[in-house]
Amino acid sequence: METIQVEAPQTIGDIGIGRTLIEELALKILFLGGEMSLAELADRMCLSLPVVEQIFQFFRREQLCEVKGMARGVHVLTLSGLGKDRASALLAISQYAGPAPVSLEEYSARVREQSVQGTVIKPVDVKRAFQSLVLEEDLVMRLGTAVVSGTSIFLYGPPGTGKTTLAFNIPSIYDDFVLIPHAIEVDRQIIAVFDPGVHQKANGSLPEDWDRRWIVCYRPRVVAGGELSGEMLDLQFNTSSRYFTAPLQLKANNGVLVLDDFGRQRMRPEELLNRWMTPLDRRMDFLTLPGGKKFEIPFDVLVVFSTNLDPRTLADEAFLRRIPNKVNVTYATPEQFMEVFQRDCAARGLLCERELALYLVELITRELKQNLSHSHSRDIVNQIFWTAKYHGIEPLLNRGTIQQACHNYFLQTAAVV
Repeated sequence: METIQVEAPQTIGDIGIGRTLIEELALKILFLGGEMSLAELADRMCLSLPVVEQIFQFFRREQLCEVKGMARGVHVLTLSGLGKDRASALLAISQYAGPAPVSLEEYSARVREQSVQGTVIKPVDVKRAFQSLVLEEDLVMRLGTAVVSGTSIFLYGPPGTGKTTLAFNIPSIYDDFVLIPHAIEVDRQIIAVFDPGVHQKANGSLPEDWDRRWIVCYRPRVVAGGELSGEMLDLQFNTSSRYFTAPLQLKANNGVLVLDDFGRQRMRPEELLNRWMTPLDRRMDFLTLPGGKKFEIPFDVLVVFSTNLDPRTLADEAFLRRIPNKVNVTYATPEQFMEVFQRDCAARGLLCERELALYLVELITRELKQNLSHSHSRDIVNQIFWTAKYHGIEPLLNRGTIQQACHNYFLQTAAVV
């Protein structure tokens, strides 16, 4: 696994975080963990043993801990009554008791080093990411060009043409790794960044002297749909745990942020566009801490807007100019649709002759007067399976079952009275 070497700090001064915050974090972890060896404390804090030994010496001088013995050559300790009182007071302020954070300065520098705009993308990477889809060469080329820019993409077109599938597959174009911190520190506030639901850890072993505050991950993919609200783009404060978690765009740094069904979110499109006018232009975002203090954070994100609405009804010319890649995803051609249908049938164990695929195309376009949306193929195969399940028989593909599936799936034209 090739990645940037990050050596663990060997002194508290090398961490880049205020000494007091690190000591307070150790107090909270010891309070919650009870009796613990220095090695176990180092693991919980993702710090080196020499750093934790320095913390231990401070606790000992201040009578915040008691030594209970030795385990594998290191001290085993627990908090004293004074230490427990102090830790309890700290937990009332913030219950964060996880890995030590990295500084905002170190995080920002790391994001710039592994920028999504600096990664090398080749045609073979793009073809690999979309190999399971039936796409025209021109569309693949336009998608690859947009990803190389590392900026933003507008995928637009009619419903059912595969925009969401394309957007979801874009992150798989990348085959490199990035470093994601467990948390960052800003003005003595700890902001949790690593999210197992977003950040996928890379496989492989790391050097023993690795700075475990950083996790080697595949480039992030964050997806937001109709549930997106303005609050989700700001720091998330949990009132019970009393510490912050990163907003969507911060979790997506060095990766891809997909806004699916853009224009149908809980927040108005113009509200989102105004919020991101500066980040998309300057690649920097601004977040606000309690008390109104703002701080600058990198906005190194490939943003993918996916919509079946006309982009010109969602944004003005000034904003559309800041989205340099606009890719129109249209209906399938008859040949494309037949290939998609045959693939979908094969994936479900249905034998599909070309004649039957052609019959379906003619039925949809000539008799039902419908366009060939990519999604129709999967949905019609589902109808065939559901009907067979209802009758308690094996699914079978023929003109009769295709006709029945289309009758169930498409809206019927009302008769004129």
